[in-house]
Amino acid sequence: MFIVLGGAFSAQATNYSMGSAARMGPGYFPFWLGIVLALMGAVVLLSALSKRADTTTISRFDFRILLLVVGSVVFYGFALRYLGLYISVFLLVLISSVASHEFNWKVAVGNGLFLVAFSYLAFIRGLGLIFPLWPSVLSN
Repeated sequence: MFIVLGGAFSAQATNYSMGSAARMGPGYFPFWLGIVLALMGAVVLLSALSKRADTTTISRFDFRILLLVVGSVVFYGFALRYLGLYISVFLLVLISSVASHEFNWKVAVGNGLFLVAFSYLAFIRGLGLIFPLWPSVLSN
């Protein structure tokens, strides 16, 4: 699957101008990203076909995990405007962390606080993007 997707992305990226490493065109990054994905797929394929590969059984698909992860991202998208960046990112991390079988409140809160700080530094300070930081009720 990775090999096919990577090859398809790389092939499609050739329809755009490539440019060079110093002056990248719109097709440069997708082309090389597709190549890397295809190479990763080749590594996975070769390791699965080796004699040392373990046989494993795939457990039943857990829709709860899918619902929590996708739901947390959708919730973030809707909540950002009303709750602001800080609370939305923190809740995104908490909700998606519940999906883990090894969920721990202390780790989830720590990750949430770290990602709130990182989001502020990277997107607000670093890139200068404009997001509401606090809930709209507190901003007015």
